[in-house]
Amino acid sequence: MSPVPEPRDLGAFLKARRAQLTPYECGLPDSDTPRKVAGLRREEVALLAAISVDYYTRLEQGRVRASASVLATLSRALRLDEDQQKYLYDIAGRADARPRRRRPAQRPRPAMGRLLDQLTETPALVLGKRLDILAWNPVAAALFTDFSALAPGRRNYVHLIFTDSVVRAMHQEWPSDARDAVAALRMEAAAEPDDPKLARLVGELSVQDADFRTWWAEHRVAAAGYGIKRYRHRLVGDITLDCDTWACPDGSGQRLMVLTAEPGGPSHDALRILASWTAELPATVRRHDGRS
Repeated sequence: MSPVPEPRDLGAFLKARRAQLTPYECGLPDSDTPRKVAGLRREEVALLAAISVDYYTRLEQGRVRASASVLATLSRALRLDEDQQKYLYDIAGRADARPRRRRPAQRPRPAMGRLLDQLTETPALVLGKRLDILAWNPVAAALFTDFSALAPGRRNYVHLIFTDSVVRAMHQEWPSDARDAVAALRMEAAAEPDDPKLARLVGELSVQDADFRTWWAEHRVAAAGYGIKRYRHRLVGDITLDCDTWACPDGSGQRLMVLTAEPGGPSHDALRILASWTAELPATVRRHDGRS
């Protein structure tokens, strides 16, 4: 016979989970009031879950049983992943009636792959949801980094800009480029508010980087469209490129990011040098293995 869940088990889990979060991760403004405990306050969790502070307090104290609808809002407020959500429902003694939507693995469309094969002197990436890097051509790897050497979960444009020392250092206008990347990720969060992998990405970057925490809390949004990128490459020097991003019309959320240079200029020559180094590589597109 399964043990009967105790209200205090739910309260202990809620306390532990809110202690693991920061206001920055949840999009809350910073407060000048000193915090007596780590993590979110009860008032902040109640605000995020759209319930009263008194009701939430009684939940933590084990004096009231949570309804299924309240558990659903708490799951979102506390950014619980699938396993944590199941545990929450189990200890609350409620059946989890949420529809289980399996998120299909992200794979670049075949047409995108063929297009990358044909762009031999132009760096190009296929970006998926959360700005994951799904595919790239050899020139893009020569420009940025060897994406194939990264763990699949680390092949993310925003993650690289903030955490990869080589990629970060090559951006001559890093604050502007990084802030634009955060704004684009905010757009992703609006489209997929319940994506647990996006929540984990935001949480990890919020812990690791103070600038990310600040810019994420600003709630600035912008689609990654076009602009000028100025890089300082470790081997070929300064490069100024036009960056254009096109959305795939099939609703997959995939985008093609292409970086081009004015013909005949020093940046174009630098790209040709990078392309010459990759000319002997197999003309195949390295693709994400689907574990993201």
